[in-house]
Amino acid sequence: MQIKGNLLRHGVALADKKTASRDLPVEVLPAPDAVAVCMSQHIGKPAQPVVQPGDAVAQGQLIARADGPVSANIFSPVSGTVKALETRRDDRGASAQYVVIENDGQYTRAFLPPVTEKTKENILSRIREAGIVGLGGAAFPTYVKVTPKTPVDTLIINGAECEPYLTCDYRLMLEKYAELLRGIRYLATALGVEKIYVGIEKNKPDCIERFSAEEDVITVPLRERYPMGSEKHLIYSCTKRKVPCGKLPADVGCVVQNVATAYAVYEAVELGKPLFERVLTVSGGAVKDPKNLLVPNGTSFAYILDRCGLEENCAMVVDGGPMMGVAVSDLNVVTKKATSGVLALTRKEIDGRLPTPCISCGRCARACPMHLMPMDIDFYTQNEDYEGARDRGGVLNCIECGSCAYVCPAKRPIVQSVRTAKAKLRELK
Repeated sequence: MQIKGNLLRHGVALADKKTASRDLPVEVLPAPDAVAVCMSQHIGKPAQPVVQPGDAVAQGQLIARADGPVSANIFSPVSGTVKALETRRDDRGASAQYVVIENDGQYTRAFLPPVTEKTKENILSRIREAGIVGLGGAAFPTYVKVTPKTPVDTLIINGAECEPYLTCDYRLMLEKYAELLRGIRYLATALGVEKIYVGIEKNKPDCIERFSAEEDVITVPLRERYPMGSEKHLIYSCTKRKVPCGKLPADVGCVVQNVATAYAVYEAVELGKPLFERVLTVSGGAVKDPKNLLVPNGTSFAYILDRCGLEENCAMVVDGGPMMGVAVSDLNVVTKKATSGVLALTRKEIDGRLPTPCISCGRCARACPMHLMPMDIDFYTQNEDYEGARDRGGVLNCIECGSCAYVCPAKRPIVQSVRTAKAKLRELK
């Protein structure tokens, strides 16, 4: 079944830059000699290690247990020996604990037993114990999301993949369609809902055609407009429901999950496989051989780029997509559950101009999909008036999509101002 989506009028039109990798099937990246698995791979409290140096571990074995209701279990992506528990800087420069495992190359497995009776309770339990988090970028523990405090009637699957360069979700929809569909239905069972929407940008007509043939799935072709994959905008595009400021999707009866998350649910339920690896895209003008790769968690960017080939004209390496991802300063940073891309960009692909004073052109406000005044947020933050950024700029409603910074002719660091203001407000609270 297919319906017409509601129009997203703001945001920005971007060149999708997907041609380099969109037609390349997913390849399995051999695990490196050692992996460094981060304990902070999700929103919420870091997981607590349950292994010590010298312990032997199997692939899929629990190495860190969720610490509290908003946390997630973490599993070993390889079999081998725990070499160290150490503190490192992550991709965003924050300190985090890591479990370093030396790979023995045997891949001895310790998966969970498959779920035989696929009831709501059993699926929910498996989602929790398998350490599944949102793989669209936020890494919010999936169990928390599929056990909302308010009743919901709709599951929305995000297949938009609106970030330039990234094609990992597209390849997953093509290559693992049957398995993905079963994962979607397991999520619907876990939520106790029958209405399922799948939102897919129109630049993926083959995926739209496949899902449209399903009677129990409502397929919504979406306008190619960034940030169409944003949770609130996807809900509006599919259902015309508006999530009020300060509220959650569940407050309007919806839960949104990424296609990669749905596939992880299928693997956990039917194969007993915990979440310890994922498909990501390696692309950019400085990559010799772009790929879509199945990569074990804890693999260094240096190892990935060495396998794909890194050109000398690389000017920046980005973790994730170019709009919401972060530039890394060290190629020794490692992949996490939510790492969707490793981009090596040339000088021509980035804008290295230094910021200049705001010229009050209003382009950021016209582009903002949340109908905010980004220039005000930047102004208040630069003047260390964080309450002003909250009360008059509406910074807490910002989704950090980067549309404002993209269109700004003065190259104001608006997203950085937003993140600074939010961090300072958390400290004040």
